[in-house]
Amino acid sequence: MLKGVFFCFGLLIGFKVMANPNPDSVNVFLLHKTAVTSVDVEPSVWNINDSLFNIPAFDLYCGFDQKKIWGLKVDQTKKQDTTLIQVAHDSCDFGSPWVGRLTSDYGWRGSRPHYGVDIKLQTGDSVRNAFDGMVRIARYSSTYGNVIVIRHENGLETLYAHLSKRIVSEGDKLAAGETLGLGGNTGRSSGSHLHFETRYLGEPLNPHDVFEINDSTFKIKNQSLALDAENFIFLKEVRKIKYHRVRSGDSLWRISKRYGVSISRICRLNSTNKKDTLRIGQKIRYK
Repeated sequence: MLKGVFFCFGLLIGFKVMANPNPDSVNVFLLHKTAVTSVDVEPSVWNINDSLFNIPAFDLYCGFDQKKIWGLKVDQTKKQDTTLIQVAHDSCDFGSPWVGRLTSDYGWRGSRPHYGVDIKLQTGDSVRNAFDGMVRIARYSSTYGNVIVIRHENGLETLYAHLSKRIVSEGDKLAAGETLGLGGNTGRSSGSHLHFETRYLGEPLNPHDVFEINDSTFKIKNQSLALDAENFIFLKEVRKIKYHRVRSGDSLWRISKRYGVSISRICRLNSTNKKDTLRIGQKIRYK
């Protein structure tokens, strides 16, 4: 009977969040306290039976595809309300992931978006979990390399990429400051560093909105964070970008004529030159 109550309660919460993610009101999420233990759960089958008491912020993320690194995204650029997140509280402590030289920031990196910050470290350095939470993703990705995504008690998710080694598994509960992996240079990376992202409902959030990060500091800025559409304004710019996927017979000349863009501009947007060979399936930015 009790399980049935939780099932119905969870479905109602999940349906409300997914059907109307941006109500015209101020939402304050008071997240439950979860013991820091290991839960024997396959993330791909996280469901209401695992429930509000095992999965951090389950009520907020009910219905998301837990198999994908970022799963379903709720477009925060159209957000009409303000969400107050208790960044650190009694059931969600903070621990610094790593302190080192900031080598690349959130925002535009040339003509490409960069959704996190890069922090210099040496291969083998310990990388630590930012907040209490659960390991949602721990795998190898062709772009991120060895990557770990943590779902936190405060409703945020953090990502740690290019690790040389993962030392946690999906479903593990982690305390803030607990080591989750070792720094490295795996995936699409040039030189050992930590690529760190902060996300909310699958959407990238500027880590500087949550943390004070510089060459000598990595700490939370405030105990609470008020999120509105202004926090995601960078994504509006990114979503204006347009790509062409190369097909058989394509050339830069054909692409430029199709979209009314000069070949020189296409080359600048893609950091390439007109003599480079196009590959079938390649994405070419034209706007």
